[in-house]
Amino acid sequence: MKIIKILLFLLLHIQTIQAETIKVAAIDWCPQICTDEENPGYTVDLIKKIFQNSEYTVEIDIFPWTRAIKYVSDGKYDALLAPAKKEAPHLVFPNFPVGFQQMCFFTDANNTWQYKNEQSLQGMQIGIAIDTSIEELNAYIQKHPEQFQYQPYHERFLAQNVNKVLKKRIDAFIFTNNTTLYELNNENIYHKIRNAGCVSKAEIFLAFTPVTTKKARINKMIKYFNHRMAVLVKSGDIKQIHRKYGIQHSNL
Repeated sequence: MKIIKILLFLLLHIQTIQAETIKVAAIDWCPQICTDEENPGYTVDLIKKIFQNSEYTVEIDIFPWTRAIKYVSDGKYDALLAPAKKEAPHLVFPNFPVGFQQMCFFTDANNTWQYKNEQSLQGMQIGIAIDTSIEELNAYIQKHPEQFQYQPYHERFLAQNVNKVLKKRIDAFIFTNNTTLYELNNENIYHKIRNAGCVSKAEIFLAFTPVTTKKARINKMIKYFNHRMAVLVKSGDIKQIHRKYGIQHSNL
């Protein structure tokens, strides 16, 4: 019996030593990524499910968005959760997204303006987060920077932009629909702000560092990620995770 206990101890000890940590840089972006330990967000639940019972352990740290991108770009962190491809095109992307985002315009509830196309943006002053991709509007934004008020994305971004809209310092702000609705409901100010139209949906990913010295290690992680995601897509487990957070739009 003593020999069996020793062997079990050694086996567990070896497994602990062999476990490799994937360091993930992320942002506070509920319901995608949350600071609530019980409900950490649907992308976090998905990542944990992917690497559960594997040789990897996942460690997620929260930063402002621009800093998170830099840490992964420089190789200080292994992966970024959860950019669209156009937000960080230099990173290494796996085959499968972990979700979707849709960027929408939000105005004062009494404002009747509606986003329809680029022409409808003329004369507008719009709040936007630094290093955010708006997909089909990226070219327009580059040509008309005077219409956009940039600020870093951090935990106060939405509150500050809602305040600017209500005080008429900007006409609208653009941000992820899920997150904006989530925060407006939490703050009980949903009735003060309206969705004034959205742009197309974009896939979001767990994207990995491009640092060449880490290439072999990162490729191994991505191979495992792609394999597990294929299994989870087939099993329907991903849709269960999405439903937990009220996410109905995913095609995964």
